[in-house]
Order: sequence, then C-alpha cells, then structure tokens
Amino acid sequence: MTSPGRYSDTGVFVCFEGGEGAGKSTQSRALRDWLEAEGHGVVLTHEPGDTAVGQKIRQIVLDPATGELSHRTEALLYAADKAEHIDTVVAPALERREVVITDRYVDSALAYQGAGRDLVVDEVEQVNRWATRDLRPHLTVVLDLAPQQGLGRFAERDRIEGESDEFHLRVREAFLRMAAASPEHYLVVDARRPVDEIAAAVRERLAPLLTQAARR
Repeated sequence: MTSPGRYSDTGVFVCFEGGEGAGKSTQSRALRDWLEAEGHGVVLTHEPGDTAVGQKIRQIVLDPATGELSHRTEALLYAADKAEHIDTVVAPALERREVVITDRYVDSALAYQGAGRDLVVDEVEQVNRWATRDLRPHLTVVLDLAPQQGLGRFAERDRIEGESDEFHLRVREAFLRMAAASPEHYLVVDARRPVDEIAAAVRERLAPLLTQAARR
C-alpha cells in the first residue's frame, strides 16, 4: 500500500498493539484514567467485539469451538468488525473531539492475518484500509514482548492464542517492521518494563499530540 493514510482533524486517535499478554489492556486503562484526570473526554474501546455486531464476530474468530476457518474468511470477519467499529464508535468520538484509545486495530490484522497466516499482506491491508476508510491512529504504541513470555500468562488460550510459537514470532516481527517504517506515528516499548514506566513513556509521547489537537 502506498497511501499515506487519513488522520482525523478532530480528536486524538491512539492505538495499543502487540502480541498476546503484552499488557495492552492494562496500559489502555492507565492512559484513560490519566486523560480523564486531565479533563479530556475519552472513549476506551477494543477490537474485536466492542459493538453488537462485533461481539458475534469475536465469538466466531476467538472461540476454540469454531475450529478451523479459511484464512480468508478469518481476515474478512476481522475486517467487518473494524468497519462497524469505525463507523459506530471511533469516528463519532473523534468528531466529538474526544481521545479514542483502542486495544488493537488494523496493524493486528496485518500482523496476525497477514504475516501470521498464509495470506498476502498487501491484500489484507487493502481490505482493512477500505473497511476503516483508511483512518489511521495519530499514535500507535507497540508493547513488544517475546511470544513465550506473553503466552505464558494465560491458563487457557483462545483460537489465536493457541497458534504455534512460530506464528506468534511472525506476528511480533510484523509489528516491529511496521513501527520501524513509520517512526513518527509509533512508539515501541519493551513490555517487560514496569507498568508505571511504560505508562509514563506513553504519556510523554502523547502530550504533544494533545496540544496540537487543542489548537485545531
């Protein structure tokens, strides 16, 4: 894909990405709490599943009882979740000039269904950029962690968590490649660092974006 993407002129869009067990939910909540304390309107959301339609899609793609899915089917289901998520949750909040924090977004599709599966990454990206109207986060935080460390935090695994170590290693490498290709929109943090240190690093990187948004 050669498109530079589209960034909202209102609000601030922040995404947390990374492998399983990297602490995305913890850091998302910590950032929300800090932003609300600073007086910002915040929407904390996640993919897949933070819409009524998305909840049904989430059950299909993550429930081990689903069994094998065509990789193309899986990719399209995730893209459908994103389309609904953008149109009903993310875009309206940005139009209200709020800060949107999402736990996973398009990069997860590119890493898991693109690099992880046997699909062509450019094709997966084309579908997902169309589904999301090519809306990009102002900042994507990649919480980097070796797959074995992250997966070791789960007593039980869903369909995706249950994939091989090789699969999850490809996912990790994909996140790092994307971050390296666009450093102005990414922050990569070692997820082994203390929770408070990670949160502070995220706040420091986000602060200028909040200032810019206030001036728009």
